[in-house]
Amino acid sequence: MTPRLSLDQHPRRLRYDDYLRLQMVAAVLCLLLCVPVNASFLRPTDVSKPSLLPRCQHSFGHHERPNVGHGPTSQHAPSQGDRVFEQDAGYLHPQRPLPSRPSGAEEEDTALPLSSLSALISTLDVMQSQFAIWQGSWIESIDWTAAVLGTYLAGVLSTVSASLDFVVPPQASGDEAHLQENVINKLFTQLTTFYFGQNSVALRMEAYDDMLWVVLGWLEAIKFINLHSSLHYPDASSTGLPTSSGYNWTMWYGNQFIPAYAHRARIFYDLASQGWDTSLCDGGMIWNPRLLPYKNAITNELFLTASISMYLYFPGDDNSSPFVPLHTGGEVPGASTANSAPAKPYDPKYLASALETYKWLSTSNMTNEQGLYVDGFHISNFGTGNGTNVNTRCDERNEMVYTYNQGVLLSGLRGLWESTGARSYLDEGYMLIESVINATGWTWGAPVRNRNNGYWSGLGREGVLEEACDYWGSCSQDGQTFKGIFFHHLTLYCVPLPSVPERIGVTFSADAELVQLHDENCNSYSDWIAHNAQAAYSTVNSDGKFGMWWGSPAGSSRPIPHTKKPDEPDGAVDYRNLGVPTDSTWGGREASRKQDEDEDASSSGRDLNDRGRGRTVETQGGGISVLRAMWEIADLRGNAAKHRRR
Repeated sequence: MTPRLSLDQHPRRLRYDDYLRLQMVAAVLCLLLCVPVNASFLRPTDVSKPSLLPRCQHSFGHHERPNVGHGPTSQHAPSQGDRVFEQDAGYLHPQRPLPSRPSGAEEEDTALPLSSLSALISTLDVMQSQFAIWQGSWIESIDWTAAVLGTYLAGVLSTVSASLDFVVPPQASGDEAHLQENVINKLFTQLTTFYFGQNSVALRMEAYDDMLWVVLGWLEAIKFINLHSSLHYPDASSTGLPTSSGYNWTMWYGNQFIPAYAHRARIFYDLASQGWDTSLCDGGMIWNPRLLPYKNAITNELFLTASISMYLYFPGDDNSSPFVPLHTGGEVPGASTANSAPAKPYDPKYLASALETYKWLSTSNMTNEQGLYVDGFHISNFGTGNGTNVNTRCDERNEMVYTYNQGVLLSGLRGLWESTGARSYLDEGYMLIESVINATGWTWGAPVRNRNNGYWSGLGREGVLEEACDYWGSCSQDGQTFKGIFFHHLTLYCVPLPSVPERIGVTFSADAELVQLHDENCNSYSDWIAHNAQAAYSTVNSDGKFGMWWGSPAGSSRPIPHTKKPDEPDGAVDYRNLGVPTDSTWGGREASRKQDEDEDASSSGRDLNDRGRGRTVETQGGGISVLRAMWEIADLRGNAAKHRRR
């Protein structure tokens, strides 16, 4: 556990954050007075029923492995039958969201009982019921998981904003349109409240990966603001309303928060960049400065993705307020040495850092025989040399495999392609996604029940993504967050490629052939994504809460028939769920736990998702991410492709 700062240790910092919290109170009061916040209509009408909302059709078609497809993606205009919601007495009820599946197509042995978009909104509503406005965060979250939850919230806001044609038809009345805008404003108010409630003091003293989740979260929020403004306030600057105060009163009000979000992203990026180290292992990020040197996949993937995201999405920052750190290492190419100089958008130093990190990661021997990223490397006999024979090589590999190590890199690879135009980054992403799908026991085009008969396949079974801790019910707060992270970054990776550069001279675009290839490859993952969404949704209990183990439906005390224990490879240390060992290799401070054999999934007599930590705000976040992936990749994109082929 990372030590928190006390008043006597850093009185100046705490006084400054007290000032920020006073600003929070004023800002939140202003937002709450100006924005209606009633969105009770999002809650399921009867969560005690087998389905949260009435049944509707979903299209499932079996795809082959990724290949060149049938043409570029273009979203079809929603018809009246495509509407997700209709207004009735203040509630929103689902209608058939997308065209029904083609006749004669093979059905899977499962069916999501509602549209993925309406399910996504209902799932988010349950997660946000655990958000305390007065505290500015999710009550039971910890610092880094809260940062991830905020990222999910920003991502869903982008999805809802871009999908309003499916929610509010073009002929909708003004009342219906205001109803939907009110939902967005309520959620954005909560996101902004989180900005002030985030424990930014403690996070400055935590591990480098914790800091980088903060960076990605606020860049995701900036992306939402820009998207929502461009889609729904495109003519804000030309309406002629008074702007004598310097503020454009016609643009969406969320734009006023971009400078604050950008400043926090910059602060935490600069802090985290101090973890880059060339004295050990010829480079790479250190995970935690308070433990023996450990260079793991997630910290380096996060630094790569945060760097390329800062290059693409950071709008600049001229805020010279305190606590922007001096970068003392200087090893990362282009790293800033000034702590108060304005930071500019599209700064090449961020691209240079991303490329250098990718170079180190791709040559670090961090993948196993299945093409999956293992967790990381220690340095054998570190600190035991006599000064002339000191080992500095990463030569002791932790073979543990986690789902999030396969996800964060995906959006980074996508960003590297857009920043360089090199298709090899996209190809690497396709291969990694296919490796993950294969490691769940998914056989492309085969019936679900005949895929691998409950045997552990490296990262799941029966085609369902799984952590090793799921079987035992031993997942920690960290582990309960991992699957959601994978699906969040898969969704970012599969956003259609731009056919024109977002910024001429800085970013790259795809030709028609590459647009088509990317679209078809991502569409080929649709069945697997939908299969995982079905499995995740089956764990929802009567309170609308998702479980951790997607292979075990709610109320079930038995897993999938013939389920076997996970086969963890030799040399795998599950420190994320069982604690950091206190041995000479890890140098942890508290003894790690062992798996509880009494919680073996084959012998439990209760709902398997009630074991351990049970259903939490982190497991709810996992449900949000997989449902969002289903809507963005399987439903919206997949059905558009089906329309073109008819």
